[in-house]
Amino acid sequence: MADGFGSVIRRACRILVMLFLGIAGYQLAMLFIPFIPAPLSESVRAWLPVWLAKQMFFVMGCVAVFALIGWAITPLLLKGLGFIGALFEFHLKNLSWQDISSAILGLIVGLLIANLIAVPFFDLPVGSYIAVVLNIVLGYLGARIFWKRQEDIRGVFNLGALKERLSTKKFRNKKGLPTEEIEEEWCAPRKILDTSVIIDGRILDIARTGFMEGVLVLPRFVLLELQAVADSTDPARRTRGRRGLDVVNELQKLSTLEVEIMETTLKQLKVDTVDSGLVALAQQISGEILTTDYNLNKIAQIQGVIVLNVNDLANALKPMLLPGESIIVDVIREGKEPHQGVGYLDDGTMLVVEDGEDYVGKRVEVVVTSMLQTSAGRMVFGRIRREVRA
Repeated sequence: MADGFGSVIRRACRILVMLFLGIAGYQLAMLFIPFIPAPLSESVRAWLPVWLAKQMFFVMGCVAVFALIGWAITPLLLKGLGFIGALFEFHLKNLSWQDISSAILGLIVGLLIANLIAVPFFDLPVGSYIAVVLNIVLGYLGARIFWKRQEDIRGVFNLGALKERLSTKKFRNKKGLPTEEIEEEWCAPRKILDTSVIIDGRILDIARTGFMEGVLVLPRFVLLELQAVADSTDPARRTRGRRGLDVVNELQKLSTLEVEIMETTLKQLKVDTVDSGLVALAQQISGEILTTDYNLNKIAQIQGVIVLNVNDLANALKPMLLPGESIIVDVIREGKEPHQGVGYLDDGTMLVVEDGEDYVGKRVEVVVTSMLQTSAGRMVFGRIRREVRA
């Protein structure tokens, strides 16, 4: 079916090329007809038919020759067009739609400027050639400049200030006197989900409680990374990835939240890693990053991006232990420092017990001496008061 359609297209192209070149041959022949010498005869009736026949045969010969040339060169033209199309496709494949649209806009602007400049030259004998050259040169320059400087051009036409002005509205009181401008509606900043916070799963429990509001943004490159984890050959990674996909599905079902999948690629953001893409996207949309990744937390804060760390939230919700309080804990292993023991509270907080090495495997009552709060968690330090008998 495809071969038959291609054959029809080739035949149609051959007919069109033959037709166009035949017309060109006819026009060329009409230019040379005045130069055909008339027969040297005194009787017009004797030489006029012969002269007209020569003209007719000359025109028909030119049309036939040019049509045959068109028939012969059509395959070469089709191959050339195919090569040019493949070349365009190869180069356009590595360009984003944003780059293509910027180049097209620049081409249009360049052509408009070229035609405006060419207007005074239309009456000159070479005016048409000047117009063609101006269109080619300025069209190319416009496309290239807009493609190279698209970020600056978008900044010139940025409608952010206009949007901010339209987001406020003047209200009048009952007496008709204007009051100061106030925000018409406040919208919570969009929160960008990281792969780590999705796999962690606690974000779903937080969302179900209703403490979160606004729009959760899930970039396409994060979803692809999550899918790659779910397709991993490592059983542990595969389980974590599938749990993350289940968390995304459950978040989409919540009526109190809106999950927006943003079709943004790392190439469009001009970065190479997912973490850099999250930071760049947050800067672009003025959003916040939801994560449990310690390194991403630090990198984003350095670049001025607001980070909502679920670990920080979990630590803030843990009950506060004050120095001097007593707590009962099981010492389960030795600590890193000499004579230390380590136990864990019910909420997972690590408790470092001084001189607890000899109490490993035993339950003891510990007096809290100090605490250390970090983004990775909370550590509690204490000393043994007494051993608790079972």
